[in-house]
Amino acid sequence: MHLAISLHDAVDLIPDGASVMLSGFMGVGVPDGIVHALAEAGKKDLTLISNDTARDTSGPGPLFAAHCVKKLICSHMGLNTIVQAQYASGELEVELVPQGTLVERIRAAGVGLGGILTPTGVGTLVAEGKQIIEVDGKEYLLELPLSADFALIAARSCDYVGNLSYMLTATNFNPIMALAGRTVICEPEEIVPVGVIPPDAVKTPGVLVDHVIRSTT
Repeated sequence: MHLAISLHDAVDLIPDGASVMLSGFMGVGVPDGIVHALAEAGKKDLTLISNDTARDTSGPGPLFAAHCVKKLICSHMGLNTIVQAQYASGELEVELVPQGTLVERIRAAGVGLGGILTPTGVGTLVAEGKQIIEVDGKEYLLELPLSADFALIAARSCDYVGNLSYMLTATNFNPIMALAGRTVICEPEEIVPVGVIPPDAVKTPGVLVDHVIRSTT
C-alpha cells in the first residue's frame, strides 16, 4: 500500500533547498495543488527541473511569483514575465537545455545510464565545458543524467497500490520523471480500486510511487 497524504504533509516533506522535478507542458499535466501549496508555504532556494515555466499564474508560475526557486533547469521560459524579470535581475539562475536533451537526461538518470550522446548543441554555447565524443566520424556531446530529490507528478487515475494512468498529452513528462525522482509524489484526479485501470493503461507502475495525494483543483 502507498501512503496517502494531504497536501500539507506533502509540502512538509520538501525542505528548503531541495531539487524538484515538476511534470507538465505549458500547464498541461501539472500537479497544480502541490504547486500552489508549495508557493503558499513559502519554500525557498528550490532547484526546479521543468520542461517550461508556462505563464505567470499557470503551471509552475506560482512558485516564481512566491520567490521559491533559486535555480531553474528547463527548455523554455519565454512566456513567463516573472521568470524573465527574475533572471534579468540575477535573482534566478537558469540553465537552458534543449527539450529532447532534457527528457533524455532525465530518462538516463531513471534507468541508470551514465549519460547520453547527442549531436544537439555541438559547435554552440551549449557545448561549452562538456566532453565531446566522436562516434563513426561524428561528434556528440556527453550529457549527464539529471535526477532530483523529489518528482512531483500528476495522473488521471491512481489505484490503491499506486499504479498510474494518464490522459492524452497530459502524459508528457510524468512517466519519465517518475523514474528519476528519489521520492515520487503523485497528485491524481481520482483514486480507484485495483483493477479499474486496465493493465495496458498503466504507464507508471506503483513500485515507483512513494506518496499519493488527492487533487484539490
